[in-house]
Amino acid sequence: MYMFKYICKRIGLMLMTFAIIYVMCFVLIKLVPIDWDAIGAIGEDTTKIKTQMIARGYDKPILEQLVLYLKRIFTEGDFGIGVNMPGLKGKPVWDEFARRLPPTVLINIYSSLFAVPIGIMLGIFAALKKNKWQDHFISTIVMVFISVPSFVYASLVLYILCFKLNLFPKDMDAGTDYFTWSMFKSMIPAVLSLSFGSIAGYARGTRAELTEVLTSEFMLLARTKGLTKPQATVRHALRNSMVPIFPSIIGEFISVMSGSLVIEKIFSIPGVGGLYLSAIESKDYDFFMMLTAFYILIGLAAGLVIDLSYGFIDPRIRMGAK
Repeated sequence: MYMFKYICKRIGLMLMTFAIIYVMCFVLIKLVPIDWDAIGAIGEDTTKIKTQMIARGYDKPILEQLVLYLKRIFTEGDFGIGVNMPGLKGKPVWDEFARRLPPTVLINIYSSLFAVPIGIMLGIFAALKKNKWQDHFISTIVMVFISVPSFVYASLVLYILCFKLNLFPKDMDAGTDYFTWSMFKSMIPAVLSLSFGSIAGYARGTRAELTEVLTSEFMLLARTKGLTKPQATVRHALRNSMVPIFPSIIGEFISVMSGSLVIEKIFSIPGVGGLYLSAIESKDYDFFMMLTAFYILIGLAAGLVIDLSYGFIDPRIRMGAK
């Protein structure tokens, strides 16, 4: 019963936070005046687009625009149309978002599936070899990987694997056949670029937690009861050290849809990240609001899942909160 109340409270706070941030973003973007003369281009029905915008209340006060915008979303499922986006003017925002989402999700899922086991195994190995040359070597590599941003890895992967060695294509294949070998191969450079930082983060976290657990009193008790060091490590140390690690893994799988804006741009991935950058560059109101809401919701949902998973994974947290 307590957990149910706690979950409801956390969801309520999340929705309130989302509403506040969303309204602030809406007001701020609407403060940027519309350049009516710049709407439309050669070969496009400029008059039709302007008529659609006026029908949607673009010429009304900001608060009235907000009410009309939310009303369309909740009553019609209408998230707006493209206004300044090249090639997407007058097109429904939701349709383009749904088309762009699968590549973003797949690349980040592949990255997580690659990074999680490698990072945890490196962290376990470093903890078991604490203060030895293996530990120092892994720790040094981890610090370097954490310090370097992902776009630097992307540049190195692009130069070495795609241009010099010509092992992979530099751009992701076009089309929607996402589960073919050709498509998967074209995703590998982006997957590798996203994985290095995650591997380092999991390795550092696992090493820190396991090192602390290995020196705890219950490990000494396990040894005095006759367990060998490998037995005590597998049965007790690993299980306890994973308590703080697993929630972050769960949160990462929730947040995979958020993607990587820069990585998608570098490898020409037709995903949500690239669409968001284009919306910002072109000052397209409806695309910007739709994608902003998506990123806010994913970030808040990941935080919520991490908080709740602690209570389900570790009974001590549930008991201590009562």
